[in-house]
Amino acid sequence: MTADENPSADAPTQDVIRADVPHSARIYNFWLGGKDHYDIDRMVGEQVIQAEPDFVDQMRHNRAFLGRAVEYMVRECGIRQFLDVGTGLPTADNTHEVAQRAAPESRIVYVDNDPIVLAHARALLTSSPEGATDYIDADMHDPGKVLAAAAETLDFSKPVGVMMLGVLIHIADDADAKALIDRFMDATCAGSHLAISVNTNVVKPENMERAAAAYNEAFGNPPVHLHTPERLTAFFAGLELVEPGVVSVGRWYPPGTAPSGAQAPEMDAFVGVARKP
Repeated sequence: MTADENPSADAPTQDVIRADVPHSARIYNFWLGGKDHYDIDRMVGEQVIQAEPDFVDQMRHNRAFLGRAVEYMVRECGIRQFLDVGTGLPTADNTHEVAQRAAPESRIVYVDNDPIVLAHARALLTSSPEGATDYIDADMHDPGKVLAAAAETLDFSKPVGVMMLGVLIHIADDADAKALIDRFMDATCAGSHLAISVNTNVVKPENMERAAAAYNEAFGNPPVHLHTPERLTAFFAGLELVEPGVVSVGRWYPPGTAPSGAQAPEMDAFVGVARKP
């Protein structure tokens, strides 16, 4: 397809941003309490919340998990490079902000293929002077392109933290998801880590099925597919799971750092972090 056939190919970003069509990154921004969304995004987001009132808590716990996982990789594992696949709209405590607070020399590459995300990323995902932050406009389903571009910023002969939060729910077939994970992790060296989060249907299955149906009916491009903790665990095959293993998102803390007292309630978002041996 040529640029003449595809108006978005060379058009300014604002020309391909539509306020009358719901958008996954803007819906997620709404759930996180951000301001970068339109009425149509709030409408879809509210429909999902009506089906599962705990959904906003899932999203916000997922964001907190990102911070804990990145800080663990930096402070405890010595990782200074991150590949964040499926960036989404920048909010507070993005991967580079967490990493560079702990180690200013950290280098982060964000990956997304969305013009809205691209516009915000270029403006907001700025690095510390000591480190580096880059944005790759690419589809995660083309790992060869992603890895080639990321290699301009990251040194794959040294450990990398690969972040795949909330992206695998858009892949229906587990074998396809595992193949994609393996493609990214095969490019990394020993000592690299992988963090994954997915939405599940095991805590409140009826609510989550309704929430997924509401999202897919209103937007569904790409559709979401709910997982189970067992399916998520299988994605880490060949890697060494970090304690506490695959758990509900509010219950993942690095070893020895879990707060005292009652655990966070289980919710239909499960996560895990694993090390490449």
